[in-house]
Amino acid sequence: MSAPTSEISIPADLLPGDGRFGCGPSKVRPEAVEALAASARDYLGTSHRQASVRFMVAALRNGVSELLELPDGYEVVLGNGGTTAFWDAATFGLIERRSQHLSFGEFSSKFAAAATSAPHIEAPDVIESPYGTHPEAKASPDVDAYCLTHNETSTGVAMQLTRPEGAEGLVLVDATSAAGGLRFDASQVDAYYFAPQKCFASDGGLWIAALSPAAVDRIERIAASDRWAPGFLDLKIALDNSRKDQTYNTPALATIHLAVSQVQWIIDNGGMPFAASRTDQSAEAIYDWAEASEYARPYVTDPAKRSHVVATVDLDDDLPAATVSGILRANGIVDTEGYRKLGRNQLRVALFPAIDPTDVAALTRCVDYVATRLRD
Repeated sequence: MSAPTSEISIPADLLPGDGRFGCGPSKVRPEAVEALAASARDYLGTSHRQASVRFMVAALRNGVSELLELPDGYEVVLGNGGTTAFWDAATFGLIERRSQHLSFGEFSSKFAAAATSAPHIEAPDVIESPYGTHPEAKASPDVDAYCLTHNETSTGVAMQLTRPEGAEGLVLVDATSAAGGLRFDASQVDAYYFAPQKCFASDGGLWIAALSPAAVDRIERIAASDRWAPGFLDLKIALDNSRKDQTYNTPALATIHLAVSQVQWIIDNGGMPFAASRTDQSAEAIYDWAEASEYARPYVTDPAKRSHVVATVDLDDDLPAATVSGILRANGIVDTEGYRKLGRNQLRVALFPAIDPTDVAALTRCVDYVATRLRD
């Protein structure tokens, strides 16, 4: 590795048009920021109980329902705090007695940990598999909530969503980095929840959940029991407020506006087929490149489990990924670092719908250029 990293300047004709590849917060489309700025005088700094904000909450709820093609009777509910808050809320309002969790990465393991520490429910059934893979849910008469993860953001593993054969409980799906970018059949799940800082090209601090009638019934039944829940984590309060097109606590108004812009952009361009086709193109670009590379390879060995919204690529040991990412960052290509707790010599690249597939292809050419210079 002879080329000084400070001297490696990537030629302009190789650079992507936009160098943001972060897995969250994600790239926000400039048009969405401009739309927020244009509406700032009438929207920002307004009470979240007022008509202008409630209109945007309604637009987000209706847009998510249309985008995800939710079956009749499903409701879209909003709350503050992001996915982490929803995990805690689910232990109060969706898990009745015992849950089952598929654990195959940093984020899927966190919901299992939240359920394990909750004193008012039984210890969960946790099914683990090695990172880079995913396990399968198994029906159990003792389980009333099956907790899946559509896309494990830390490892770049995606799974197909189906109700476990013979299962009678609810299916709860963490879709934080998947919603709006990966195809799925909403009838197979009862709670499809996510935060908007990934495929929805917005900021964090908000959770959004698409709930089936069965999930709504569970929330209302638990709320009517003697189980206590703090107001901030009470799903019945969130449900009641969402039906009024508002949130229980004051939300980040910019986050809602940016999410609405992204949802409408996807819908206007063809809905989920449009969004998923963009992520498919980006996935094809980076995985085909990695498969053909002399120094890189996809971390997830099973092509059927490779995520089309978060790609993880291992590099040879003589090409330190931290060095490669640092050079890319110095050239305006940011957030390609691997997930810190995974501890691999790896690049992690977001493939969300807002990211142009041609920019992903350009990124691979830039990595090749950097690798060649480092090995000269």
